[in-house]
Amino acid sequence: METGSGGGGRLPKTESAEMRWVVPGGAYEEDEIDSSDDGVGGTDTPTAALGSRGGCSDADEDEEDSLLRQRLVRTGPRADSFDVEALDVPGLYRHQEFTVGRSIVLALQTLGVVFGDVGTSPLYTFDIMFNKYPNTSKEDVLGALSLVIYTLILIPFLKYTLIVLWGNDDGEGGIFALYSLICRNAKASLLPNQLPSDTRITSFQLKVPSVELERSLRIKERLETSSMLKKLLLMLVLFGTSMVIADGVVTPAMSVMSAVNGLKVGISSVNEGEVVMITVAFLIVLFSLQRFGTSKVGLAVGPTLFIWFCCLSGIGIYNIMTYGSEVLRAFNPIYIYYYFERNPPQAWMSLGGCLLCATGSEAMFADLCYFSVRSVQLTFVCLVLPCLLLGYLGQAAFLMENLTKNEQVFFLSIPSQVFWPVVFIATLAALIASRTMTTAIFSIIKQATALGCFPRLKIIHTSRKFMGQIYIPVMNWFLLVSCLAFVTTFGSINEIGNAYGIAELGVMMMTTILVTIIMLLIWQVNIIVVLCFLTLFLGLELFFFSSVLGSVADGSWVLLVFAAVLYLVMYIWNYGTKLKYETEVKQKLSMDLMMDLGCNLGTVRAPGIGLLYNELVRGVPAIFGHFLTTMPAIHSMIIFVCIKWVPVPVVPQNERFLFRRVCPKNYHMFRCIARYGYKDVRKENPQTFEQLLIESLEKFIRREAQERSLESDENGDIDSEEEIASTSSRVLVGPNGSIYSLGVPLLADCAGVSNPTLGSNTSLDGSLDETMDGRRSLDNELSFIHKAKESGVVYLLGHGDIRARKESFFAKKLVINYFYAFLRKNCRRGIATLSIPHTRLMQVAMQYMV
Repeated sequence: METGSGGGGRLPKTESAEMRWVVPGGAYEEDEIDSSDDGVGGTDTPTAALGSRGGCSDADEDEEDSLLRQRLVRTGPRADSFDVEALDVPGLYRHQEFTVGRSIVLALQTLGVVFGDVGTSPLYTFDIMFNKYPNTSKEDVLGALSLVIYTLILIPFLKYTLIVLWGNDDGEGGIFALYSLICRNAKASLLPNQLPSDTRITSFQLKVPSVELERSLRIKERLETSSMLKKLLLMLVLFGTSMVIADGVVTPAMSVMSAVNGLKVGISSVNEGEVVMITVAFLIVLFSLQRFGTSKVGLAVGPTLFIWFCCLSGIGIYNIMTYGSEVLRAFNPIYIYYYFERNPPQAWMSLGGCLLCATGSEAMFADLCYFSVRSVQLTFVCLVLPCLLLGYLGQAAFLMENLTKNEQVFFLSIPSQVFWPVVFIATLAALIASRTMTTAIFSIIKQATALGCFPRLKIIHTSRKFMGQIYIPVMNWFLLVSCLAFVTTFGSINEIGNAYGIAELGVMMMTTILVTIIMLLIWQVNIIVVLCFLTLFLGLELFFFSSVLGSVADGSWVLLVFAAVLYLVMYIWNYGTKLKYETEVKQKLSMDLMMDLGCNLGTVRAPGIGLLYNELVRGVPAIFGHFLTTMPAIHSMIIFVCIKWVPVPVVPQNERFLFRRVCPKNYHMFRCIARYGYKDVRKENPQTFEQLLIESLEKFIRREAQERSLESDENGDIDSEEEIASTSSRVLVGPNGSIYSLGVPLLADCAGVSNPTLGSNTSLDGSLDETMDGRRSLDNELSFIHKAKESGVVYLLGHGDIRARKESFFAKKLVINYFYAFLRKNCRRGIATLSIPHTRLMQVAMQYMV
């Protein structure tokens, strides 16, 4: 039935047509045909199509009459009834545009949210670089400074600001935003719940590879057909996410402790233990304030960071004027070569510390959901980068005249007259910077949860203007406990700095690989440019990574173990979720069984509406059969509601619900898919959700009747031969460019359409009678819905747990029966996530063997 949909999905052409069999009266959802989309099977023959719909015919019609009613229609790409629903779009969704004034306000906020981490890197960069091998000459200082300068230019500026930021997913940034962008352009997700109608969402913005770039087509086809590549892609994304979370643990520890270390310069009696205790106290206060939200905190701390960057540049200019401008020679990259030529081991070991000048680069991308691309770019280029360069130049100028002072370089270079004010501002800036990766983690966890890669957690939205600004309590306290453990365990910025470099590089390398895939698949960049990007940045990051790996034995292995545990949690959750969904698809109820049960479903139909929540996008879930055998009666109207997260940031409200009949009209059963983007918020209370759902259902039924009326009018004006020849020219063009044939009875019900072949000579009176019958049928069905609504709406929720079969391998039993079961038991339950009222809730448990 959908033979042309696969090819049309790649290079759709409105003038193309396809041959397919159409059975009038087949408006309801059929399992056998739809299952072909999942790769389960399916057929294109007329007999098979009839067999899948045969149960829907009237009782007095036999098989021969059904065969006579078949007709072959030549039409454009098959329009799914879900797609037809998307015609009700008054306008296209667009990402929020920012004016110049708004960009300036956001630029101030980005200082406190995005650039706190990279802004405080001068506190510790030179300390870590000269930790194991102190500098012995001015040339070493120039070489180290030149390394810092070009690391800042290559990674934060060139890679992230000019390239990676443009890989955002409609304003969303981070590892999972890149992954969702890839999944949207190629079916790379392991969860087989994609629908052709998903591409009709106006915010989908799918860019189909051009005919000229066959390379993009081959990559797309290879990625869609290879399960190994899909798993490898997911593993890379999960690894990058685990390193981001690990980075969010190390960042507060490093930033706050490096600032508090300034007390040891001003007060000689302060020891390392007191620094640790002060750091712990500051971290507890900071994570407690996280719940007030990004917008409020960003506005509060933005001016503080602005003063901090002014202090950096001012101190840098003062030191250059005081100690000499010889450091400006470091802009010549030849000093990097001299540095490695003189002391290869020292230069190689200093790379790990040099990388810390680029910490926070990933936050510019991950926190993009909070702000606009322009505000981030404007702030970094015009303020952050110049101030950082001046700060490092000033410290290097001080070091060249004080070669023995390799520790607390920043605080020692501060003029004595302004020492304590600068220490105070530096401490505030470090406290603010400790939040940088925390906000990024909240955004990434939200994306990962929506895409089925992280257990459900409670998410609180802290801003009414920007839906992306969120707070996750459980993750916030988890990060606090982990951060305190790191501070008390290591107790020194030198050891924490080694772990910091590993976390940062892990995230950077995964971002480089994913952006490379996007360049090949979506941007369709010239292969030479792609190879240059991959070779330059991945090679550079691997070079840095070789340096930090040399310090793993010093304690950095703890961070790797921490990241590995997080990776296993995410992988096990995704693996269990995928197994559960595939099992539900295999065990769904057949349409033959539903036809055998009859319109009463083998039980009593009580007045009311039953909303049965399930995860299937097609078919009748097996849990419904459990409801039929467990409950003494079932509601007169059943709506299978599937909350589906699609790989787009936002789904417009007027495209939220998609409907289809599941059985013939007298069954009063519908399929509803409520689609949400990973940036969407389910803020509707039950009453509002029910009202929106019923209104969308009524709209679907009216459109269904209108479609039947249009088909009836066409059938009454032309004979059958002319109809077959001209069907392909009668099309309806939707606002999103989709083309739908009005000659195909996509939305006709089982018994509501007359035979077009035998009815070509119908008189005008017959057409009027048919129109009146259609109007009465529409009024009756709408009246039935209103009465069912007045009788009450009940939520039917099935708890489907999975257990490994006895003959399964031990590893699978361990993962499914213990680890995955533990995660499901302790994550946020579906009742809380869906905001279902307990007074109208009915639950049934069911266990699947996998």
